[in-house]
Amino acid sequence: MQGTKNPGKQRKMLFNAPAHIRHKLMASPLSPELLAQRGVKTLPVRKGDSVRIVRGDHKGFEGKVSRVDLKHFRVYLEGLTREKVDGTAVFVATHPSKLMIRTLNLDDKVRKAVLARKKPIMKKKGEKAAKKPAAKKAAEAKEITEEAKPVAVASEETAKAAEESESSPQTEGGT
Repeated sequence: MQGTKNPGKQRKMLFNAPAHIRHKLMASPLSPELLAQRGVKTLPVRKGDSVRIVRGDHKGFEGKVSRVDLKHFRVYLEGLTREKVDGTAVFVATHPSKLMIRTLNLDDKVRKAVLARKKPIMKKKGEKAAKKPAAKKAAEAKEITEEAKPVAVASEETAKAAEESESSPQTEGGT
């Protein structure tokens, strides 16, 4: 939702956003365990996910998502209610940025496809880090510097040769 820095226009774009963009704005980070397992940092919250509230008055509450409200950008959790003045219980609405997904609802094949599509990007970075331990990195760095030294010496020799060749034509041209 970028394109302008004007806060009023930003709010207008947010409130008038189409459903496919609203869905992406309903994303929450995954727990460290899920991040390590799935290789994905964030996903949109869905009904059936188990989440934990990480900020706000209800911090630490864990529950299952009972409803996702795309119109108001809010998530409702089972068991998270407050009592109205007349005594009726109503669900407390929570913004998805205040949540952390603990378990995923993978009943939907589209969500599985999203995970499969996002996973290779994160895996490549992890594989590179896993393949090169610190000792190997240090050994490679030594090899690179040793390879660079002969090149530097060769370039110094070519520079001296170039200076000599430049000086000799000047003397010949001067005579």
